[in-house]
Amino acid sequence: MKVRCAWVPQGVPEYVAYHDDEWGVPLRDDRALFELITLEGAQAGLSWLTILRKRDGYRRAFDDFDVEKVARYTPKRIEKLLADPGIVRNRLKVESTVENARRIAELDVPLSELVWSFVGGEPKVNRFATVKDIPPETPESKAMSKELKKRGFRFVGPTVCYAFMQSAGLVNDHTTDCFRYAEVQSPATKKTQRPSGRMPARQPR
Repeated sequence: MKVRCAWVPQGVPEYVAYHDDEWGVPLRDDRALFELITLEGAQAGLSWLTILRKRDGYRRAFDDFDVEKVARYTPKRIEKLLADPGIVRNRLKVESTVENARRIAELDVPLSELVWSFVGGEPKVNRFATVKDIPPETPESKAMSKELKKRGFRFVGPTVCYAFMQSAGLVNDHTTDCFRYAEVQSPATKKTQRPSGRMPARQPR
């Protein structure tokens, strides 16, 4: 039987697939990173399972996270989104997605280049024995949060940024006993680009 990180509920297939296929795999696609930032912010105050089950709804609602399209959303479009049961209908969270798209569109470098700069361009490999050892935020996530906020991003506090870093593989926070700990470090995994239609959100806590 495979040993997984202790936060994975074995009886929930969505969680198992998310952990085994996505969490911690290095991600450098800008559209997928925009989706992930959105889902991380949307989860604030909610369970990951809630977001996981609305993931397809988010892709439909936000034009598959096409930055240029979302950046052009009007107040009327935002009101329409607030009536969509396929997403979290929180005004601040919906408006932050549109605002973040505008900020991404204004960047002078690709989003991937910006976020990966906080770990020197390569995944930071940690060695945590248990989930309890994993911090909720780090100096790198605080620095990322500060920079993104300075650029006008919303819902990007240090804890959200660290969860984003874990999910996008900027750090390897699989516990050392987990079968994925070594796999996500393999050259084959590092070269594999996760499909933009299968982005995860924050590690359950």
